[in-house]
Parts: sequence; C-alpha cells; structure tokens
Amino acid sequence: MTAVSVTADTFEQTVVENDVVLVDFWASWCGPCRQFAPVFEAASEQHTDVVFAKVDTEAEQSLAAAAQITSIPTLMAFRDGILVFSQPGALPAPALEQVITAVKGLDMDDVRAQIAAQEG
Repeated sequence: MTAVSVTADTFEQTVVENDVVLVDFWASWCGPCRQFAPVFEAASEQHTDVVFAKVDTEAEQSLAAAAQITSIPTLMAFRDGILVFSQPGALPAPALEQVITAVKGLDMDDVRAQIAAQEG
C-alpha cells in the first residue's frame, strides 16, 4: 500500500478508522523530507496492515499548526486513534522499522490506563 495524502478534512477520519496510522509531515522544499520519502514509501509497501499518511505542511498549514509541528519532517504514529509516537527528523529505514514494530506491539489497554491515570 502506498502512502496516502491526508488533509485537514480527512486527517481525523484516517486516524480514527484505522488500527495503526503513521503520518509524515513534510514539505517539498525540505531536503531531509525528500530523503525520508523513499524510506517511508518502502515501509508502506512492506506493512500493508498500516496506513501511511502524508501531510504537506505547506498546503495544510492549519493542520500542521494543530498538530504542533515545529520541525519537518515529523513522524507521528497513532494506534487505535491515540497518538503513541511523535518525533521530528528523517529516520533511517531500520529506525522506522523499530517504530512500526513497537507501535504494533503496544498493549493498548495499558496505554489507555496510563492516559487515564495522567488525566485523573
């Protein structure tokens, strides 16, 4: 599955309706973004059970602002609609693979319990 472009209109639906979603916040003028793009695309072809989404921060400035993006590329990972990973910088393929494996391996009951404890 290749990466899909998401917008402010489709972002929430994409995150909520899929088990695991990785989001790459990028811009065409960003050198590290262009370096990370083929790594992200290759991972999308290996992990067909994960949605790989791309947000063009130039076209979607309000979405980038809402996500508090201050540096690009920034990778965010959502599992069951919950943000579980966020990190700026272009990741090499092995590091991206580690993130995907870790996100898939999360005990989401534990994650929800931790969030409830922090909010309570």
